[in-house]
Amino acid sequence: MVGRAGNIYIINEKVYGGWKSGIAGVDLEFDKEGRRYIVNIKSGPNWGNSSQIAKMITDFKTAKRTLRTSSSGLHIVAVNGCCYGRDKRPDKGAYFKYCGQSFWEFISGNPDLYTEIIEPLGHKAKEQNDAFLKSYFQMINKFTREFGNNFCDDSGAINWEKLVKFNSSTIAPKKKS
Repeated sequence: MVGRAGNIYIINEKVYGGWKSGIAGVDLEFDKEGRRYIVNIKSGPNWGNSSQIAKMITDFKTAKRTLRTSSSGLHIVAVNGCCYGRDKRPDKGAYFKYCGQSFWEFISGNPDLYTEIIEPLGHKAKEQNDAFLKSYFQMINKFTREFGNNFCDDSGAINWEKLVKFNSSTIAPKKKS
């Protein structure tokens, strides 16, 4: 979760002093209003089946026990944070589930962050896409040149016999040195 979670850690660290947790099953920890929040971050609200959700709840219980032994009197709140989506009933009993706008506001204090982060992410995606396309077209050019050199005659026509032998003969053809 480098990309998505990386942004979450940076935002939360700047606002609430949060940190990447070292506890299994917990991605983020931060203190706010006298409470320690332990957060498991997922993409969206429908991320897991019943056994995966049960494991998350078990991880939360273990994390709470671990934190209580090291910090007595600490009020710990478990949160399943989802980067997009909605959940009309966030209180799940053993934990809270904040989705979409509610989640981004929870980790940042900013109710508009969920829309404000879209533009920078779009620019980053475009940069990545441009780099990918450049590399992709270079590879197409390389493969086209190799194919032409190995399986086409001087006029550019495919030498089908040579291609079929290369692909399907019992004994692999020897490469020219």
